[in-house]
Amino acid sequence: MRSVEEQQARIAAAAVAPRPVRVAIAEAQGLMCAEEVVTERPMPGFDQAAIDGYAVRSVDVLGVGGGVGADDHDGRDVSLPVMALIEAGARTPSRLQPRQAARVQTGAPMPTLADAVLPLRWTDGGANRVRVLRGVRSGAYVRRAGDDVQPGDVAVRAGTIIGAAQVGLLAAVGRERVLVHPRPRLSVMSVGGELVDVSRTPGNGQVYDVNSYALAAAGRDAGAEVNRVGIVDTDPVQLREAVEGQLNRAEIVVIAGAVGGAAAESVRAVLSELGEMEVSRIAMHPGSVQGFGQLGRDRVPVFLLPANPVSALVVFEVMVRPLIRLSLGKRAPMRRVVTARALSPITSVAGRKGYLRGQLMRDQDTGDYLVQALGGAPGASSHLLATLAEANCLVIVPTDVDEVRTGETVDVAFLAQRG
Repeated sequence: MRSVEEQQARIAAAAVAPRPVRVAIAEAQGLMCAEEVVTERPMPGFDQAAIDGYAVRSVDVLGVGGGVGADDHDGRDVSLPVMALIEAGARTPSRLQPRQAARVQTGAPMPTLADAVLPLRWTDGGANRVRVLRGVRSGAYVRRAGDDVQPGDVAVRAGTIIGAAQVGLLAAVGRERVLVHPRPRLSVMSVGGELVDVSRTPGNGQVYDVNSYALAAAGRDAGAEVNRVGIVDTDPVQLREAVEGQLNRAEIVVIAGAVGGAAAESVRAVLSELGEMEVSRIAMHPGSVQGFGQLGRDRVPVFLLPANPVSALVVFEVMVRPLIRLSLGKRAPMRRVVTARALSPITSVAGRKGYLRGQLMRDQDTGDYLVQALGGAPGASSHLLATLAEANCLVIVPTDVDEVRTGETVDVAFLAQRG
């Protein structure tokens, strides 16, 4: 029986990140940048007003209202003629003469000789002449050219996950497109004569195809571009045609229901004609029996998962998700793991690493993590999808432990946040 870590290492060795592609910045969110984005011009590109107010020479308003430079101005009142209104986006250059002011909007270009902006609240708001109520220092409320970014600066570094701020910065430096690591394409299909799609009413002995929907959602959560193929006929000719079609369009293929039983044997026989496929028992539960191989001309990673939806989702989480994350260029493909104190006994299977459903909480007084196991004894309710839906973590029980007693600590992997 192979250990979880050995199987994960075998799978990780098959990871091949898709070739970087150049996409519009509006489509880059959530992807990893694959280039150093170097700015060609300063940002902002000109001196501009940081707030609404009046552009002035700071020397003309020294000491007003007991403010900056009060000793130099003898406390006298100052009023200045307003020579212009400069709006944001104004393109005509303007020049300020000594003892003049210009009304400016936020983002407006500063007139020549002006070195500060008086906030409106420090004036009487006059249109033709403005009374200054308080002085300002040179540079106050002005965004100088290049304050944010200078030419030659790296705006977005390779390896950075592009979020809202990065999209904004790319736009600010005038980049329409950016080179990124694309989402790996994942194809998900289910096999099983008992399956019907959710659009149909199951007859006697039939069940809904849960796996292709659940696993497709898990793939999207992991960051893949997912094609849910749905139910595939196990007729050898049709199955081979369906699988070959996905090998030509996907970087990863997942087939649920392809381990255990006579139907799975026929599936594996077809797949063995397309490349190396191994079904083995892994020292984990649930989902001990699973398959992995590399098929087709491009040796595409292909996973065979159990028919049990809970087992299939757990195997996907432990084995498939890390491969997707590696293909995205992530340096840390695994979920965040914390240590939590068990609120009740947790039973596991000796000799297998347990991945058990749980609810993770936090002690308000101590800040310690607490975990409540869901689902009861192993095997008794491994089929209950409802308890997995309630879980926000997987409790990871070591191979050599068959019971975690109340109050003992155990590793816990965060699942995606709900809500």
